[in-house]
Amino acid sequence: MQIPVFNISGEEVRKIEVSDAVFAVPFNEAIVHQVMVGQLANARQGTSSTKTRGDVRGSTRKLYRQKGTGYARAGSKKSPLRIGGGITFGPHPRNYRQELPRKMRQLALRCVLSAKAADGELKVLEEWDFSEPKTRKMIEALKALGIDSSALIVTPEPNENVIKSARNLKNIKTLPANVMNVNEILSHKNLLMTEAAVRMAERLWGNGSTQEVKDASV
Repeated sequence: MQIPVFNISGEEVRKIEVSDAVFAVPFNEAIVHQVMVGQLANARQGTSSTKTRGDVRGSTRKLYRQKGTGYARAGSKKSPLRIGGGITFGPHPRNYRQELPRKMRQLALRCVLSAKAADGELKVLEEWDFSEPKTRKMIEALKALGIDSSALIVTPEPNENVIKSARNLKNIKTLPANVMNVNEILSHKNLLMTEAAVRMAERLWGNGSTQEVKDASV
């Protein structure tokens, strides 16, 4: 398939041919959802912790005799029913990590890239020719390209001038192509990639077999 290439002034300079194995894959909602949930789970620290009645410091002495006081039966002050007592069924440190097969991650990434391309939310930029960091220049470029909401800017490698120009803009994030992931792409309305980043994406994820691409529609 062909995709137009723009310069930072918003003018279309040419069209390029991109790999159908990366940018024209049928959307597989189940795979994308599973990978997205797995990535969110892997980002969790799992360090939340609470004390049970056995962990709370204090005496285990029965507060008052069982009968004859008129009060409800009570054990120690470490009971979860009392202020300062233990927590019932509270969180404890655990590992939330989910192992996701490499082919599944790659297929999900190809699916979301293809969805962005099909919906017209993928724009290919010739290059970022910023000689120095300028937030104003970044704003002007995004406006010229028709970016009026959140956007993920993808470059072939970390570009300091681009990163510094975009870091103070709300809902704008920059990433190198090799660390693109499903969650970041789906979290932004627009995907803005340089031509070099597109070629890198094709090299990284465009080697899937024809059968894998067909499986995306199952």
